Amino acid sequence: MGSILFSPLKLRGLTLPNRIMVGPMGQYSCTDGCMGSWHLMHLGSLAISGAGLLMLEATAVSPEGRLSPGDPGLWCNANEAALVPILEFCRQHGGARLGMQITHSGRKGSVTVAWEGQRAIPVEDGGWIPRAPSPIPYPRRTMPIMLDEDGMQQVTADFVAATKRADRVGIELLEIHSAHGYLLHNFLSPLTNRRTDAYGGSRENRMRFPLAVFRAVRDAWPAVKPLGVRMSCVDWADGGWTLDDSIAYAEALKAAGCDYATASSGGAVPDQKIEVAPGYQVPFSEAIRRATGICTVAVGLITEPRQAEDILASEKADLVGLARRMLYNPRWPWHAAVELGEEFYYPKQYERAHPSMQGGDFLRPSKSA
Repeated sequence: MGSILFSPLKLRGLTLPNRIMVGPMGQYSCTDGCMGSWHLMHLGSLAISGAGLLMLEATAVSPEGRLSPGDPGLWCNANEAALVPILEFCRQHGGARLGMQITHSGRKGSVTVAWEGQRAIPVEDGGWIPRAPSPIPYPRRTMPIMLDEDGMQQVTADFVAATKRADRVGIELLEIHSAHGYLLHNFLSPLTNRRTDAYGGSRENRMRFPLAVFRAVRDAWPAVKPLGVRMSCVDWADGGWTLDDSIAYAEALKAAGCDYATASSGGAVPDQKIEVAPGYQVPFSEAIRRATGICTVAVGLITEPRQAEDILASEKADLVGLARRMLYNPRWPWHAAVELGEEFYYPKQYERAHPSMQGGDFLRPSKSA
């Protein structure tokens, strides 16, 4: 029998050639939301990595939905046009199917890029006023505007418009970001949602707006294409969002037509207490999968091929997501395939790197690995 890691997975009309997902990773290298030469190199390299699914980084649905001025967006024709040659290269030379994560930064927005410390950018210096369910600022960042009904309708419309643009440029799978302290997670978490109307208070009320956004996106996204959601399964803070909440959220999403859930965690507040270890978020994926039957993506310090294979073989997830590991080793899927005795995708220009051209063991890890 072959490995599960290198077996195909069908989601609606899309078949992934294997169960390795390259996670969305912010590059902070755009101008006015437009991707450029850095992304051609970055995404092009990952498209030929041998992974089955390549997710484009969190892409803002509006200018004020960006985290930083360097974030990509999909709110205008220029953003859309900038994507086209990058995606064409990935399709022509790569073996990965192409997905995109769409997002709104919520109360965390208007900060400098990562390597400049994510410091708040005042409006007078080119920043913007963040949006949030409640006027509770993320520590040391700009006070957000509390979204009213009109504001929520505009955000929903922005998600729908970005969804239609993603379809036009040929994105094959879409993921809504409702994790890591961004806008939709702000509504879900009781630590950041103090509303007293129909969108605050009970868990049902706090899920109301994120579910409304999901349904609007599902209606706008072709029925043949899969749609997933990234969620923070726990806030890692007292009084925050819990795994039981995430199971209820996943159940509601599945009923609304959600095809998978990426089970991440944290990000709502800076004083979270995360217990980090290899595969530390895998139990969230397993619990949601077992409770709801929805497909899940396990993420978080998944670094070794046999670790990934075991997660899938023990039915704790349907895909494994690698992010920083893929930056460190963009050919991780090649190495995993050799270790597990599987074939892997490679462009013809790299044929000489195949093990069959190198005595059969060129890519094999050492016995001490």
